[in-house]
Amino acid sequence: MTDYTLPTIETVPNLSTPERAAILDHLFEPSIPLHTLSVKLLHEKDFPSYHDMIASIGVQLTELSESTSTSDTEWLEKILGAHPRLGEKKVDSAQSRQEQAQLGTGGTEESELKRLNDDYEKTFPNLRYVVFVNGRGRQEIMADMTSRIGRADIRAERLEAIKV
Repeated sequence: MTDYTLPTIETVPNLSTPERAAILDHLFEPSIPLHTLSVKLLHEKDFPSYHDMIASIGVQLTELSESTSTSDTEWLEKILGAHPRLGEKKVDSAQSRQEQAQLGTGGTEESELKRLNDDYEKTFPNLRYVVFVNGRGRQEIMADMTSRIGRADIRAERLEAIKV
C-alpha cells in the first residue's frame, strides 16, 4: 500500500467493492468490520471531498459509540482495535507507518511505551490507543496516553479514538 494513490473523489461511488475497501484501508486501518460498515456508504453517496467522506464515516462510528446495543459496541471496538499499538514495528497502513516513524525508536522511552500500551489495553480491553501523531513528540503522546489511562472512561475513550 505504500505506492497507493487515492482515486479522485468523484469516481469513488462507481468503484468496485474491493477498490472502495482499499480506500478505507488507506485512510484508516485495514478492517473488515469497517468495510462492512462503510463500503456501501462510499457507493451510495457522492462526497465533495475526502474530508467530507471521513467526516461521514466518523458519524457512523459515533452512532455506534452512542448506541446502547452491545453488538454495536463490540463492532466499534473491532474497528478501533484494528489500529496498531503505538510504537509497533509491523504496521499495515501507510498512514500509520508514517506516524510511527515520526515517533522514533530505542531507549528507555521504547520500554515505557510498551508498558503504557499494556496499561492502556488492560484499562480499555479490545481497544488500542489512537491519537493523531503528526507533529507531536513521543513525550507529548505518552503524557496524553497516561492521562487517558488515568481517566479510565471507556465511553470517553471510544469517542476520543473516533475524533482522531
